[in-house]
Amino acid sequence: MKKLAAITLTTLLISSLTVSSAFAFSDLEEGQSDAVMALKDRGIVSGIDSEHYVPKGKISYAQSVQMIVKGLNLNMDTIRFIKQPLASDTYTNVPNDAWYADAFIIAHYNGLDIPKDVNPNATISREQFGDLLVRALETKGNFPLVKMFIVIKDEDQININYQGTLQRLLLYKITQLDSEGRFNPKAELTRGEAASWVYQAIQFVESHAQNQAPVEEVSVKVEKVNDEVNKVTLSKEMPSPGYGLAIQAIEFQTDGQAVIRYTIQQPKPGMMYPQVITEAKAETFVSSKYNAIAKPAVSP
Repeated sequence: MKKLAAITLTTLLISSLTVSSAFAFSDLEEGQSDAVMALKDRGIVSGIDSEHYVPKGKISYAQSVQMIVKGLNLNMDTIRFIKQPLASDTYTNVPNDAWYADAFIIAHYNGLDIPKDVNPNATISREQFGDLLVRALETKGNFPLVKMFIVIKDEDQININYQGTLQRLLLYKITQLDSEGRFNPKAELTRGEAASWVYQAIQFVESHAQNQAPVEEVSVKVEKVNDEVNKVTLSKEMPSPGYGLAIQAIEFQTDGQAVIRYTIQQPKPGMMYPQVITEAKAETFVSSKYNAIAKPAVSP
């Protein structure tokens, strides 16, 4: 009986290894395998079929947004809506029932700059993907950055709105220039490159997570006052009435985001407060032309 059990266990182990290797893609080049397989194991990417990933194939805008949103684990957990947001509220060519609709909604409310008339089925360029990826990465914290300027030989071909984010993409070492010092911003990104960049971004975030100060997240509630103005309320549960929220500034950005900078006010020294959960709030008004998001105030 013991011998039979041992044989059965051995058979299961061999079968497990066989199945595992069968799921490895056969068309990955050296240097791509770790990135692609790591993302596949996390459910972020999949192959064209069980054996082929097609790393040199082109990737659509919709696939790119989905990969970035899933890879960087973007969500809308701290935002409360008066009504359920729809893709058609923001984008003219993204159907509400499309498989990628939720990813576009999440991307929008996390500050990713996507044109309202974007064609989700079009291929995406290297500069477009790089810009989206850096914006997604930077929602995860304030990361240290070396103060230096990287010379890009074909910088004159880069969209001026992407120059800053692409500099940071290179400084974060998500990717690098080619052997001639070029970024090739207008070239179509490949599936292999997309997987590699997202994998490096995840590695970067995870490697810095232990050094990041905890982010005091607040909930954001947006209410329509009229066609021109929205009322924005920040709120957060606090351990006592002694804590409060204060809005320090509002940054109106060219990508249509209104970044509301806030601080958490500590209890006054010497004061006694009941230890009861209290919801602290702070309100402001923002033009309806802007998408309001909240971030902690930057220390001077």
